[in-house]
Parts: sequence; C-alpha cells; structure tokens
Amino acid sequence: MSFEAGEAVMWRLVQRYTGRVGYQRGVKSEGLSATPPVIDCSGWTALLLGQAMQAENEAAGRDVFGADDMLASQMWSDRIIQEVETRTGFILQAHEITATSLPRCATIGLKMGEPGWAINHPRPRGITHIVQVVRRPGDDAPFVSESFGGSPLPGISLTPLVEWLVRAQPRIQAGEMWAVDPFRMADKRSLR
Repeated sequence: MSFEAGEAVMWRLVQRYTGRVGYQRGVKSEGLSATPPVIDCSGWTALLLGQAMQAENEAAGRDVFGADDMLASQMWSDRIIQEVETRTGFILQAHEITATSLPRCATIGLKMGEPGWAINHPRPRGITHIVQVVRRPGDDAPFVSESFGGSPLPGISLTPLVEWLVRAQPRIQAGEMWAVDPFRMADKRSLR
C-alpha cells in the first residue's frame, strides 16, 4: 500500500518547521503557537504521524487509520513504540536496524541514558527519545526528522538517514534502539 499523501504532509511539516522550532521537554504541538515556538521529540513525532494518518484518510475518502490507530501515535516516546508494536506485531531491534531494513517511514525509539526525570516515570525499554523517518518527494531520499535538546542548536532538525545511522551506532551497539512501522496499522485495518 502506498502512503503518498501522508509522506507528502510529513515532508511539508518538516520543511515548514526544521530549524525554526526549539526543543522543550514535555511540550507537545501546542508549543508551536508559543513565542518562540518549541516542541519535544514525542510531540513532534506525534504531529508528523497524526497529520500523515489524517491525510491518508482524506485521500482515501474513508478511515484507513481509525481513531484508535491515530491515538496510538499521540503518546510519549516509549508508548508510541510500544503501541505501534502491539498493533502491528512488527519491531526491529538494535542490530536489525539498517538503512535497507527500515520501513519507508519508520518511527525509531532510543534509550538516551538514565535522565533524572525518568525515575518517577518508568519507561518500557528505557526509551526516552523518538525520531521519524521522512521521505523527500522527487528523489525519495530518506531523512530523520527529530526534535532534540542536546545539540548546540536544539530543536527540530533534519539529517540524511545514512548519516543519522552512523551517529546512532553507539546506541545500536548497546542494544538501545527500536524501530516500528506506524503505517502497518493501516494494513491491519484493511484485513478486518
């Protein structure tokens, strides 16, 4: 199944907000209306996925993604990975994650240390960060879009997938990365 409408919407959002929105932990899409605009990693991924699923529903003229599917992508980073895995039965772990093995628009969760704020909020697999693979129209090149607070210029960034995977090697080697395919939720619905 092709998800051209969803992929196009995600790319438009990436083009609109990359380099223009900062990072703030705990802030979801409402932070885009703030001055200056801010959003956290799960808020950004949730916005990308929610808008993509809505675009697919509109393009098909029916619910390709049901309300429960869309709600599954509107959680914290660890829960998005868990909910999508539960609904699709698909997950790649650490060494299974390569540029060729990843689904077209994979969502990737990472364990990024043991932050103090996570002590009172235990997370499955220790996932504390999430990113979204997006595709550039025209040449279909894969990129990773993320909102991150640890870089010199925190906020929404866009990195070619292969370059991002090279940087992520320590997480892969440590077994601290998992990838799911949120668009497989549509496949499950179409089988009902």
